[in-house]
Amino acid sequence: MTTHRAPKPLAHPTRPVERAVTLALVLAVLAGLGWIGGMIYTLAEWSM
Repeated sequence: MTTHRAPKPLAHPTRPVERAVTLALVLAVLAGLGWIGGMIYTLAEWSM
């Protein structure tokens, strides 16, 4: 006797939210690196 299994959904319902959170974290890291780079540049130029 075979059992009936419901088909798996193609995409998990929380996937778009997860993708948005990942994108936001990547942008936040890039913004932080840019800010740190700008501060280092500012301090290097200021001392010259």
